[in-house]
Amino acid sequence: MGRGKLRIYLGAAPGVGKTYAMLSEAHRRVERGTDCVVAFVEHHERPRTEVMLHGLEQVRRGRLEYRGGTFTEMDVDAVLARRPQVALVDELAHTNVPGSRNAKRWQDVEELLAAGIDVISTVNIQHLESLGDVVESITGVRQQETVPDEVVRRADQIELVDMSPQALRRRMAHGNIYQPDKVDAALSNYFRPGNLTALRELALLWVADRVDEYLKQYRSDHRVSRIWGSRERIVVGLTGGPEGRTLIRRAARLAEKGAGGEVLAVYIARSDGLTSASPKELAVQRTLVEDLGGTFHHVVGDDIPAALLDFARGVNATQIVLGSSRRRSWQYVFGPGVGVTVARDSGPDLDVHIVTHEEAAKGRGLPVARGARLGRSRILWGWFTGVGGPVLLTLLLTHIDADLGLANDMLLFLTLTVAAALLGGLYPALASAAVGSLLLNWFFTPPLHRISIADPKNLLALVIFVLVALAVASVVDLAARRTHQAARLRAESEILSFLAGNVLRGETGLEELLERVRETFGMDSAALLERDSDVDPWTRAGEVGQGPAPQRPEDADVDVPVGDHMALALTGRVLPAEDRRVLAAFAAQAAVVLDRRRLQEEADQAKELAEGNRIRTALLAAVSHDLRTPLAGIKAAVSSLRSDDVAWSEEDEAELLAGIEEGADRLDHLVGNLLDMSRLQTGTVTPLIREIDLDEVVPMALGGVPDGSAELDIPETLPMVAVDPGLLERSVANLVENAVKYSPDDRRVLVAASAIADRVEVRVVDRGPGVPDDAKERIFAPFQRYGDAPRGAGVGLGLAVARGFAEAMGGTLNAEDTPGGGLTMVLTLRAAGSRAELVEEGGVPVEHPVEPERQTTC
Repeated sequence: MGRGKLRIYLGAAPGVGKTYAMLSEAHRRVERGTDCVVAFVEHHERPRTEVMLHGLEQVRRGRLEYRGGTFTEMDVDAVLARRPQVALVDELAHTNVPGSRNAKRWQDVEELLAAGIDVISTVNIQHLESLGDVVESITGVRQQETVPDEVVRRADQIELVDMSPQALRRRMAHGNIYQPDKVDAALSNYFRPGNLTALRELALLWVADRVDEYLKQYRSDHRVSRIWGSRERIVVGLTGGPEGRTLIRRAARLAEKGAGGEVLAVYIARSDGLTSASPKELAVQRTLVEDLGGTFHHVVGDDIPAALLDFARGVNATQIVLGSSRRRSWQYVFGPGVGVTVARDSGPDLDVHIVTHEEAAKGRGLPVARGARLGRSRILWGWFTGVGGPVLLTLLLTHIDADLGLANDMLLFLTLTVAAALLGGLYPALASAAVGSLLLNWFFTPPLHRISIADPKNLLALVIFVLVALAVASVVDLAARRTHQAARLRAESEILSFLAGNVLRGETGLEELLERVRETFGMDSAALLERDSDVDPWTRAGEVGQGPAPQRPEDADVDVPVGDHMALALTGRVLPAEDRRVLAAFAAQAAVVLDRRRLQEEADQAKELAEGNRIRTALLAAVSHDLRTPLAGIKAAVSSLRSDDVAWSEEDEAELLAGIEEGADRLDHLVGNLLDMSRLQTGTVTPLIREIDLDEVVPMALGGVPDGSAELDIPETLPMVAVDPGLLERSVANLVENAVKYSPDDRRVLVAASAIADRVEVRVVDRGPGVPDDAKERIFAPFQRYGDAPRGAGVGLGLAVARGFAEAMGGTLNAEDTPGGGLTMVLTLRAAGSRAELVEEGGVPVEHPVEPERQTTC
């Protein structure tokens, strides 16, 4: 049984028509004979959406009892028992009612897909987990219900449901989304043109990235090397020179002209001799390109123009930005230069920009030594000089009448041998020495035109010529080899320095490191393989690349072992043995990164366990004393009342009953705080935000303190606040009870409120002993009591619960000193109409018929 396919309708904003589009697709499939059912679709009283449900089979919903209410959710078991071909599941990011099989609806969908059922679902762009902070900065609304990006990215099909802001606002004004009494509030809050435009741009860019991934995979699978200019990608070629900053800024301006433009800066280091790059300048340029929103890449290539073009085509770039050559005019005799070569070989699908700068034609500084890996043209020139040069010199000397003498002739031939060694290395120089000695013997050493030498002095001179030629060639070749080794070591040190810099900058992700390895050596894929023992199969701890990553080290073109049960495996081409030292460093670093990540995970788990143990220990201490104290009082009072040995008066009985009631109230308060802290720590507190006046909530929060112990000062002119009334009441109640506990008996606690800008502050002021500055944050930790508070005064959860509830509503709670002595608790709330954190349905201040733990979505 195969896995089902997932199709998602991604909405740019609420109300664009995701559910309508999904139902339309369902009707089309039913007409084609597909077994399609509605697993869960909410029409939100929208007539057109409700009409689209007609004619579609709907699976019964599950009913759950929670806090005295009955709620409906998707019945996963019923859908699995029905086993349709296609199931419609609305609102992928929805949070299920506590008590459901899964906490989130996308987890329900995963079960259906695993059972082989195709699923069509919907989600809004603001519900993607990675965009939570961005959406909040745009709309002022923090999305409580989110879905991991990876769940949406894994979908087989993603269809964007889009609409212009003007059209969406017209749809809203016509009553097609919300009821008429909610339209004005929605249009003036969440559905403002700026908000909708920004959300639309987010959706388009996110889908564009997803399409880009599809395109890259398709080009890789079908081996498409030709550039498809679907998106402007600008590659900047850097040399490490000072002109790099100018090139990066120029590329950034080019990218800004097209929407979605991307800048990729690349520095190519040659393995046979590095350019005169300044590591400090490269670091500055890297920071600059990242600040401008681009990315920096480091690649090793023997042929710089070819490596640059390969990189550009590999990332599907459309433009290349290069600087004018810094070489002087006479240096062009050695070749046309990188810019001209790239422009010539780029082809019609890749534009090349040559940018002028202040360093143009000023020279490249000191000449850079070349290594033993000479280019083909230099080797050919070396053989021509070593073999053809002596022949041409012989023709020249035999056709002129100048008698230079054997010594001068030998010096001329020796010059050609040295030139051959400099150009082509050892073997052309040896050939030049052999050919030169034969020509000198035949044409210039008596007897002429015979392979013999009459004068022993000439024989000695010829032998010396051959020995000098061989010595010069060997010295030149040895120098070239040493230069090559120095260049290799310099290249390796630069790469290792670059790797160390990544670690220092915090780029310690395993996938990022593997991508650096793959990119640096121009490989198709890279993977870190590991296994538990010699007989266990290999598993991939991490992998990157366009092609399939190897499953075993034997399947890779290059593998570097790391210990006994780990290996770095790469595919693409066979690398020379000298590159394995650098690869070994990368492999060791990858193993360290993997170990660090796992240690961090274990540390996080240990921290959670330690925190849980601390809370359990504190809870046991609270149960052993603070909870037993009121129970003991209740037990004693009840035993006294039931005793037949004492005749209690009515006053005594009333006093005992009052003690029982007081103990029960204390016990209820302690248990309530324990349950509230448990809800906060498990993340199950989801406030139901609505607009309300403070004077409707704050007075009710004083019911738990003695009469006359608190004084209220709530002006009638205060704006309304966007809060959850239940959570606000509980927060204020805990603050007041804490203040009364520490305040002197003759001084009343003041509860005052005031408006500041777009906020409303509630201040709870006491005249107690106060709290020093270093303890003002510690008192908000669970199970913390400051000073000499009696053991029966509580378990130390009141302030922790109050702050947790305040933050859940989008507010803050802090402690300040009271002028003249004491402590002031400052509860800051958002005023209504200040882009407060309302429910997702456009920020409409309406209370949905759901419990405070759950938030509905459109």
